[in-house]
Amino acid sequence: MLKPITIFTTVLVALSTATGCTTTNQSDQSATQPNETATQTGTTQTYPATPQSTTSPITQATTPTNQNTTPISNQEFVTQAAQGNLAEIQLGKLAQQKAASNEVKQYGQQMIADHTQAHNQLKQLAAQKKLTVPQSVGEQNKQVAANLSKLSGTNFDQAYINQMVKDHQKTVSLFQREAQGGQDPNLKAFANTTLPILQQHLQEAQSLAGNTTGTSTPSPTTTP
Repeated sequence: MLKPITIFTTVLVALSTATGCTTTNQSDQSATQPNETATQTGTTQTYPATPQSTTSPITQATTPTNQNTTPISNQEFVTQAAQGNLAEIQLGKLAQQKAASNEVKQYGQQMIADHTQAHNQLKQLAAQKKLTVPQSVGEQNKQVAANLSKLSGTNFDQAYINQMVKDHQKTVSLFQREAQGGQDPNLKAFANTTLPILQQHLQEAQSLAGNTTGTSTPSPTTTP
């Protein structure tokens, strides 16, 4: 009578053990699945950020400036450049007569020398291209010269230097346009070689503009 009971008990223990193992294996597999999902989700979140951070600086670096680069005709450039040269020569001579500061007189002398040389080069190029070179400074420049001729001493110095800043800002812009978008290669080359001299004139005028607001430097009795 004891043997059947023992056998039945053994079978129940075996079935309980097998069921427990199956439940444990299923729970272990379900526990590993979230980790795998979390790992996959983590990898997908790191990929999109990399290409976005590298494209925006390149776009900003290629943004064009506001500088006017619209090309002008060959005749228009020659006309404006020639009138500018003649005006600077005329006002430079006026500075020799009326300036109180020796520095302003020296600047005027430099304008005469540099713009005379530039004007001669421009006339040669214009003759080769059969372009007309104006013989006068133009009405606006005539009015500027008339106004400056009424001044003397420190008043002249301040007005003359301020005018030089305005004139050379305009001239530098003109030569930049020609150098970048000119139609004739020879005129473009002329603009490129003359532009650094004009930029130097502008810088010197801006520096003098800050110095002529105070007392003037008396000119010596002899001119070097």
